[in-house]
Amino acid sequence: MSKIALVFPGQGSQFVGMGKELATQSAAAKNIFDQADAALGFSLSTLCFEGPDEELKLTANTQPAILTMSVAVLAALKEKQPVIKADFVAGHSLGEYSALVAAGALTFEDAVKTVRLRGQFMESAVPAGQGAMAAVLGMERDALHVVCEEVTAGGNPVQLANLNCPGQIVISGSAEGVKLAGEGAKAAGAKRVLPLNVSGPFHSSLMEPAADRLKEVLAGIAISEASFPVVANVSARPVTGAEDIATSLVDQVASPVLWEDSVAWMAEKGVTTFIEIGPGKVLAGLIKKIAPGDVKIYSVQDAESLAELLDGGILC
Repeated sequence: MSKIALVFPGQGSQFVGMGKELATQSAAAKNIFDQADAALGFSLSTLCFEGPDEELKLTANTQPAILTMSVAVLAALKEKQPVIKADFVAGHSLGEYSALVAAGALTFEDAVKTVRLRGQFMESAVPAGQGAMAAVLGMERDALHVVCEEVTAGGNPVQLANLNCPGQIVISGSAEGVKLAGEGAKAAGAKRVLPLNVSGPFHSSLMEPAADRLKEVLAGIAISEASFPVVANVSARPVTGAEDIATSLVDQVASPVLWEDSVAWMAEKGVTTFIEIGPGKVLAGLIKKIAPGDVKIYSVQDAESLAELLDGGILC
């Protein structure tokens, strides 16, 4: 029997105007944006709908914005089809919070407040300019790991941060470490090394101060048993219990995002349909490079794509 996974995007999928049309067409989606505004004490919805882009791109704004957009799309979907058949949920980095809301492990209000703080903690963990990230294309993970270990041993920390799909790995760490590892990667045969425009060295050991602060926040939040398995970034394996969920969220901040492994594991367990819920189509593109060629992949972010999904009867 074929299985379905709902997947939720992370930072970088945001765009000005996201959710604007959907909020006018779905009362459930509008309600999620209203809840976010009330929980955060400012108009996140206006930032999503109208921008400006430079404000939306700030990590402390981007994280709650993408979460809100993703949960709003999910709410619009449930408005049309209250019972959704899904076997697994997963999210890329920040997207794991959307997945946990979908699984009933976190309330939306707790999630949106937490990711706002998570973004602030991550922005402030390392002084501006001292950390960096870069995408390395066309290199095997083991070979890149060796390069990063050598650079780190020389006193410039850098590590694998996002294992996105075969041939696409993001490294993260000190600015000098990322620079040296990029040079080493090219010398070892990488096709390209692309510096990323980010505000900090996310998913590296330099984020441990942010992880410690997040741990304190999560200790004050009620986390419930997940209603279906959430495939965690840090292990590429499912978690359902509250304690395991909290631990994985803390560890995730300073650990690699094992997205390739997570998708491959779900495919091995029989998932033949992946439904990306939230802004953009980044995850759909990655899944195409990871999962077998016959899997079905949908991206749902507006009324049109929602209607296409429902017309296909996929979730019945």
